[in-house]
This record gives sequence, structure tokens and C-alpha cells, in this order.
Amino acid sequence: MSLETLESAPATGALAELVAHATRLYEDLELKGVRDWKAQDPSRRAIGFLPVYVPREVIHAANALPVGIMGGGDQIEIVRGDSYFQSYICHLPRSVIELAVSGRLAALDGLVFPSICDVIRNLSGMFKVLLPDRWVHYLDLPQNFDRESGGRFYRHEMATIAKGVSALTGVEVTNERLSASISLYNENRRALAQLQQMRVASPWQVPATEYYLLLRASYVLPPQEHTDLIRRYMQLSAASGRVEQDNIRVMVRGAFCEQPPLGLLRTLERAGCYLVDDDLVLGARFIPQPIAQDGDPWQALVDAFLYHTLPTASKYDVQASKEADLVQSVKEVRADGVLLMAPSFCDPALLDQPMLAHALEKAGIPFTSFKYAEDTGQFQVIREQAGTFADAIKLWGTT
Repeated sequence: MSLETLESAPATGALAELVAHATRLYEDLELKGVRDWKAQDPSRRAIGFLPVYVPREVIHAANALPVGIMGGGDQIEIVRGDSYFQSYICHLPRSVIELAVSGRLAALDGLVFPSICDVIRNLSGMFKVLLPDRWVHYLDLPQNFDRESGGRFYRHEMATIAKGVSALTGVEVTNERLSASISLYNENRRALAQLQQMRVASPWQVPATEYYLLLRASYVLPPQEHTDLIRRYMQLSAASGRVEQDNIRVMVRGAFCEQPPLGLLRTLERAGCYLVDDDLVLGARFIPQPIAQDGDPWQALVDAFLYHTLPTASKYDVQASKEADLVQSVKEVRADGVLLMAPSFCDPALLDQPMLAHALEKAGIPFTSFKYAEDTGQFQVIREQAGTFADAIKLWGTT
């Protein structure tokens, strides 16, 4: 059997049309779809946000569309972006700067930069200089996960965002509007959870590239439209007749911010790996369970962030254990092994790797690791490494 036959069968018919639509959204670096959405209502505004997490419900409740800015990937050539940063940091900020100075972010009326690393912090200051006509906010996420201190601080941060976005739209974020937005995003969480369940049960029906494109679509579509897209995809894919291949089941960790190119995900499947769990586009499902809809909606958002978010290298919670969470997740999704896949020069991810690798080794879980950049164009070495990893597990159940 050739390596090419190990990839899931390509989509056809209505499923192919849906995947093509998601691909167009992914490739829309100039945000034409966002501009079209704004044109339908003069009061609408679009607020960009950098990885990983922002309270999208608050932005949505102010009649604005939260738009995830994930860099230019391998679609743009960096001309001016390199001049803003040193050579020893990740690639993401370079392409984000390139998007800004080339006018591709013109559809955005404001931007939010969450505190996940020093690079994103520096970007927020740069954008205030580069785009002085836009509203720019640095979201300082709490580092204390106590409700009375970190919780109070985070509530104040959300109120600041609400005030800033409302000044752009003229729409106040009332409790009623915020509750309605939470309800819409809760439906989206349920749909994403169902998609993940389908992926775990039958990964050949949810190829890694298609799953990724669906997640990316959540960053440019209103929540209800994205929910409909997911449910339609599940219906079409379940009826597609795709056949299971002799691939191993793997989990990916380390790609929480800068995203791998689509070609890399396709390469992993061609090397014999089904991706059954990952931290790609983590902000789309950072709070995986529905948020409480009774009582104070602001407090519900606070509690969801403090107590119900997924573990990631960009969040330090002294009461949580990333190692134990990783091992438990491997068991839950029945993964045969783990790919520790991090962007080059990503300090949070690379600092976490030895700790995660030790936990996997102690638990007897096979793993391998490699680095990438969002514009990686050559995949042969990664394919050989992933293929060897898959073959070793198939033959001996270990690496």
C-alpha cells in the first residue's frame, strides 16, 4: 500500500462544497467576508483578536464580530514584518505585522491582544503606533485563579472591553444581551463537542485538515452561522462512506498559538496518523463546556475562565497539572501516541515540552517531537519522522 492511500478519501458533492467554503474563509486574508457582514448593518463593527483566548461573548453582545487573527500562514511573503522583530522569536508576529502594514486588516475597527507571551504584549504597542485610528486593547488575563482576586480582576477587564467596543458600535452590553450571546456560543460549544466526539469515534470521517478548517471558520463567522456549518458538516461526512485506513491514533500538543500550515496536517495523515485530539485554534474551544446561563452572566464568564478552561502552555494555574491532564486526555481519546509539535522559538510551548515528555515517558505513552513554522513549506523530514513513529507503534506498540 502506498503512503498516499493512507489519507482519508477526498470529500465529494455537497461535502466538497462545504469544505471548499471553509477553505475560502481560511484563505481570506483580506477579510472580504467580514466586510460583507459589516455592510449589512451600518452599526456593525469587527474586532480582531490575537491567540489564544478573549471573551468573544462580550464583543458579540456589543454588536461586533470577534475575528481571530492567526497570521498569514504560508499564504503571504514577509516583506516588512521581519524588520520589526529579532530573528529569535516565532514567525506569527512577523506575518501579523505584514497583514497590518499591507492593509489586509482594514476591515477591523479594533483589536484585542491577550496576555499569552511577551511577543503579543509588544504587538499591542506596535499596533497603537501602526494603526492609530483603531481601538487597541491589551487584555491582561488573570494569573491568580482565586475568584475574589483574579476573578474580580478579570471581570474588570471584560467591562473595559465592553466599554471600548460599545463606544464603537453604540450598543451597550446589557445583562440581557450578554446572556443572549452566551447562549449562542453555548450552542456552538455543544456542536464543537459533538464534532470532537465524532472525530474520536471515527477519525477517518473527520480528516485533520477539514477539522482544522472548520475551527478556523469560527474565527470569521457569527456563532450561529458557524454552528450551522458544523452540524451540516457532521451530517454530510457521516453519510460520505469514507473507509477506515490502517492509521494510528495520535494526539497533538504545542500548537496553541502559531498554527501549522495545512500541508503539514495533511502530511501527518499521509504518514499514517489520525489526529484525534489537538490544541489547534485553541480559542475556539478554550472553554469546552457550556457556560452557566442562570444568574449574573458576567460572573458566569469569570467562573468559566477560572475553573473550566483547557490546559495550555500560555496559562499557569498552580492548582492544575498539565502533565496529569495530558495523560488523562490520551486515555480518553484512546490515542496510541502523542506528537509534541511546537512552533520554532515559542518559549511557552518549548518550555512545557520536557515536563510533558517526562509525564508521557513515565506513563509508558509513545511520543515524538518536532518543530515547525507557520510558513513551513518542506515536509519530507516530518513525514519520515511521523511515518517511522506510526510504523513503530503498529509493529511493536512503542517507539
